[in-house]
Amino acid sequence: MNIDVKDHAALSDVFNEDEDRVNWHDETLWWIRQKRDKAVNQLPEWESLRETASQIKNNVLSYLSNYLQQFEANATKNGIKIHWAADAKEHNEIVLGLLQSKQVKQMVKSKSMLTEECHLNEFLAENGIDVIDSDLGERIVQLAKEPPSHIVLPCIHKKKEEIGELFHQHLGTPAGNADPQFLTETARQHLRETFLTRKAALTGVNFAVAATGEFVVCTNEGNADMGAHLADIHIASMGIEKIIPERKHLGVFLRLLTRSATGQPITTYSSHFNKPRPGQEMHIIIVDNGRTIQLGREDFRNSLKCIRCGACMNTCPVYRRSGGHSYHNAISGPIGSILAPNLDMEKYADLPFASTLCGSCSNVCPVKIDIHQQLYKWRQVIVKNGYATTAKKASMRLMSFTLSTPSVYHVGGKAGRWVLKHAPFAVNNKFNPWYKHRDMPEPPKESFGEWYAKNKNGR
Repeated sequence: MNIDVKDHAALSDVFNEDEDRVNWHDETLWWIRQKRDKAVNQLPEWESLRETASQIKNNVLSYLSNYLQQFEANATKNGIKIHWAADAKEHNEIVLGLLQSKQVKQMVKSKSMLTEECHLNEFLAENGIDVIDSDLGERIVQLAKEPPSHIVLPCIHKKKEEIGELFHQHLGTPAGNADPQFLTETARQHLRETFLTRKAALTGVNFAVAATGEFVVCTNEGNADMGAHLADIHIASMGIEKIIPERKHLGVFLRLLTRSATGQPITTYSSHFNKPRPGQEMHIIIVDNGRTIQLGREDFRNSLKCIRCGACMNTCPVYRRSGGHSYHNAISGPIGSILAPNLDMEKYADLPFASTLCGSCSNVCPVKIDIHQQLYKWRQVIVKNGYATTAKKASMRLMSFTLSTPSVYHVGGKAGRWVLKHAPFAVNNKFNPWYKHRDMPEPPKESFGEWYAKNKNGR
């Protein structure tokens, strides 16, 4: 897939060239959304859990500095070494420095969206470090030399036949074999050797407990445990927002996370790490990378509550039919569209407009982030800062003038109705993006204003 064009609309066109792929991508994600609905409807206390999680995160964001210092102190007591990274560059250099200090040239990595955000794999490859992603979906897109298209389902955009071909090219499986069970077993054998031979492992962090200094990694494949338990050095990368105050709060978040993500009651593995085993080194890199800027934006700070469940992607009609790569960012979908502009408003100015603002993302968010409201507010910020396209700015000025000038509004309405009736080709053509996927409406015989003028005395 060509991801050089940095525009959501253009990249969506690329994804939509394969209509069959779009249809099953849409249907599969909606099926996962339905699994989520069935799972949450079995819990009468679901809305109470959501509200509790949201309030816990409110508390964390209000006292973030205190909780981070508490976590550092307790983790250090446990024998874990803490590092602080202001941005992606510092994070990557810390990882490289740790590997070089141990003369490590190979590393196994479980799923970590933070490392995707920091482009860690590419950085380490440039510096002679071989990284193998151990999550099956991540390994598939790594072999394809593509970024993940979904934060929970990294290769959801891939057909099983394409995966079979990748395994044939890179892992030596028979050509044409696309049986999922066979491919999974092949990946298991391939990764087993990786786990046994890599002396360094990197994991993400789902939750970090301030009161105990421990962190929790949630997986369905057990790959994080395999890598971390067999490695001589375990590096964990976490964003500053991953903190929760106490261990008891895990009971709230673990019940929300996987039900929202895949409809499961809980992840297969919820692994707690609180100290290195004898002879092992354990390091945690706590990363800012723009998060404190987002924390200071009153309208957008709630986005830092995100627990990376992907529910907003599974329900979003735009994401389902445009694909994750159309967002040209490590985190795609609705949540990515409110996080990315904080990192680079100009580069990601298109993303808040890639939404219908239907509100479904906010409805399913397990920590009650007002995602669709933030998308709307980001549009305002982007336009005010001059990052909207020339065409969009011109159209908005024209619309503003028309809607604020009654005479122009009435003339424009009459002209529009006349064109739709007598010259529909003027709007029903390939140059009108709206018409590409929709039928233009039948023109009304009269405007509401005209109808009201004739009927207001007959009430």
